[in-house]
Amino acid sequence: MKQILIPAVLLIVVILLIPAAMVSINESNQTAHEPFKLAPLEKTSQASEPIVQSEVIKPEPTIDVYRSQKEEVEAVALTDYVIGVVASEMPVEYELEALKAQSLAAQTYLMSQKNIADDSRNVPGDALVTDTVTHQVYQNKEELKEKWGDKFDENWAKVEKAVLATAGEVIVYNEQPITAAFFSTSNGYTENSEDYWAQEIPYLKSVESPWDQNSPRFDEEVTMTIEEFEEKLGVTLRGDGSIGEIQSRTEGGRVERVQIADKRFSGRDIREALNLDSSDFSWYINGNTVVIQTKGWGHGVGMSQFGANGMAKEGKTYKEIVSHYYSGVSIEMMEQIEG
Repeated sequence: MKQILIPAVLLIVVILLIPAAMVSINESNQTAHEPFKLAPLEKTSQASEPIVQSEVIKPEPTIDVYRSQKEEVEAVALTDYVIGVVASEMPVEYELEALKAQSLAAQTYLMSQKNIADDSRNVPGDALVTDTVTHQVYQNKEELKEKWGDKFDENWAKVEKAVLATAGEVIVYNEQPITAAFFSTSNGYTENSEDYWAQEIPYLKSVESPWDQNSPRFDEEVTMTIEEFEEKLGVTLRGDGSIGEIQSRTEGGRVERVQIADKRFSGRDIREALNLDSSDFSWYINGNTVVIQTKGWGHGVGMSQFGANGMAKEGKTYKEIVSHYYSGVSIEMMEQIEG
């Protein structure tokens, strides 16, 4: 009898172990953008069945993007969306750490956008963002293939590497995602938020950015006729060879106030009316034209992209870049903020 019972017991054990082994094998072949999270199965009434823990794959979140050319809302996987933003907003030739900093800014912008009430976003339909400079410029894979041509695979892999390295991270101030403003090139300093926008934001303060002096867009010169200048600003020059008096400049060196004839303007007013690269400008009259010289490219608030690349070239990490351009912030995981 003992010789008969032993093989029978072994057979029962093998039968019980095979299903568990199959579960383990199947789960080891699954992949997802997010790390696996184990969740215990509920106990059944049959005590003889083994209780197995199975890996639960959370589907990747999607972002509803209003595609301005098609005038429709497109649901985009989060990772693909951030890749599309980074590839559209920053030159892919930039250093990997600079691309990581841009990725972090893009993810943080999404989180701050989610905190805005639906009726205050000014986005068509049920979208969270548009694909324009109103929010963040976004291009999908097909558009990037057309843009990059034969270099698509290489460029996509580089940007994807930067995005995956910062996956789930956001920039935080006082436990809230920040307004992660950025621009192309500074005049050597970034701008206080209150000197360009109406609101003072404690983490958007003027800091040095000397790397920008090597940017091809650091200096620019624009020439227009006196008539065009007067028409765009709604002024009449005195005719004595003068334009107007720059009365004050900001801490970041940009024009704060300027008087032209009987009208007073902010530097931002002039930049936007004349479509200048920067509100750091000087000017003079040459015959029948006005010559305007600018330094930097963009509003100047937040992270300078060219400066970020300069820091990366010096060996700085994306966290050091972010901490330089956004004062007093920390980098946290999304789960910590959402919870």
